[in-house]
Amino acid sequence: MLGKQKFIDKILRRFFLLFRPAMNGRIFDKDGKRIEKTRISNTTYIDHPQCLTLGTNVFIGHYNYIEASNGITIEEGCQLTTFINITSHSSHMSIRLYGKHYGQGEMKGYERGEVYIGKYTFIGPHSTIMPKTKIGKGSIVSAYSYVRGEFPDFSIISGNPAKVTGDTRNLDERQMRQHPELRAYYDEWTKE
Repeated sequence: MLGKQKFIDKILRRFFLLFRPAMNGRIFDKDGKRIEKTRISNTTYIDHPQCLTLGTNVFIGHYNYIEASNGITIEEGCQLTTFINITSHSSHMSIRLYGKHYGQGEMKGYERGEVYIGKYTFIGPHSTIMPKTKIGKGSIVSAYSYVRGEFPDFSIISGNPAKVTGDTRNLDERQMRQHPELRAYYDEWTKE
């Protein structure tokens, strides 16, 4: 019995090695030019990749769904953790309005719109970002947030529905007081 279990464990380890999550660091833009320092997990699914614009040094972690049919822009230095859904269309209202007639021509309640995520923004796990959303630079989206609408630069965004609950500059200032050598780096992108 022990020999059989060891054999099964060995097979499972090899299977896991073949299909485990991994980061892909060779990401290219629409023109075939490599996007420097940008990494995307092999377990992230991107629907309509031709409508996705990525900046440099973007990290998109494991098990995310990005639906970009109406345009998504993720600026330089953003980090998207895991189990995030970003969608540029939503049919949740029109399916109720139309019932079995859903999908027949132009539909009321069917929402389409671009999504914009500003530079150096962090998106926490299990967050959903809906169409027509603009998140300003330097923001944090807390885990499990449902984000819709416009949010200013340096927002801490939390909740369902998500609201601005703080300002990242307050967090950053504490770090800057402890590490003043970082001020020049910080000012370089925040003053743009």
